[in-house]
Amino acid sequence: MTPEPPRKPTGPGARHRVVVLALDGLLPFELGIPQRIFGMARGPDGRRLYDIVTCSIRPPGPVDTDADFAVLIANGPEALATADTVVVPASHELGPVYEDGVLTPELAAALAHIRPRTRLVSICTGGYVLAAAGFLDGRPATTHWAHAEHFQRLFPKVRVDADVLFVDDGDVLTSAGVAAGIDLCLHLVRRDHGTAVANDVARRTVVPPHRDGGQAQYIQRPVPQPQAAGTTAARAWALARLHEPIQLRDLARQESLSVRTFTRRFREEVGVSPGQWLTRQRVERARHLLESTDLSIDQIARDAGFGTAQSMRQHLQGALGVTPTAYRRTFRSGGATPAPQRQP
Repeated sequence: MTPEPPRKPTGPGARHRVVVLALDGLLPFELGIPQRIFGMARGPDGRRLYDIVTCSIRPPGPVDTDADFAVLIANGPEALATADTVVVPASHELGPVYEDGVLTPELAAALAHIRPRTRLVSICTGGYVLAAAGFLDGRPATTHWAHAEHFQRLFPKVRVDADVLFVDDGDVLTSAGVAAGIDLCLHLVRRDHGTAVANDVARRTVVPPHRDGGQAQYIQRPVPQPQAAGTTAARAWALARLHEPIQLRDLARQESLSVRTFTRRFREEVGVSPGQWLTRQRVERARHLLESTDLSIDQIARDAGFGTAQSMRQHLQGALGVTPTAYRRTFRSGGATPAPQRQP
């Protein structure tokens, strides 16, 4: 049950429609993420880039939350048939979906309204719904780290990655817990309309455009001793010098630590190795320059610290699945959808 590539809105001034599925036991914070992030996205002329609609699996009416209030949902499941993107936030009352990995008849009937080629998105345990419907079979996906082992046992056909904040598999995207839904929605705005629009949304909502690392940094572990040095200064130092060769010993020196100690503390704080983090920052610098400047590929490779165009091409191909030229063509020509990518 694998969707085809996502549709594009058609007609003059057509906006991409996002339909958010509100299930009983929903988390109000997660329900509001798509409305806030997609609702803030504006084009150069100030026009809204998305329409956002919320629906339930029943006729219009109240839907219970995990808080001490219900929310009144004005649309029934028929709204799913109008979606270009469907978002399924988490719920604390998934019943048979969470316990046995099967849809209730009511939920199955609601999901049947989703048209082929609709982009599917889950936040946190909303991924259980997509998996139970078969949308994640054979695909990479993620969910909250605390549920990842259970999720994998319940849905063995899904390739679960518990270390990342979100997974972009083209027309099906899944995020880790709660705030990772913000990361994923910002990523979709960036994918649809480019870095400038996504960064504007991030600034206006006072959240980072990107978060480094994955879920590993949020898993409970012993608290470091108060006198232990961190790695913040080293990261700031590196970001100001991405165009220069940077060695691990150079980073460790900024914190007056041995390479071994620095590497361990860096991974504890950021969730990835210093080398992986540095490569990610260079990829992001290259993306920004490809989208926002007319610099040559060779110059961008030097400015981003890759040294050569061939090196940059290999790293972008590995991280994004596209060449620098193809990436620039995509984002300089109206925000077409790039090749699928896995977000580290």
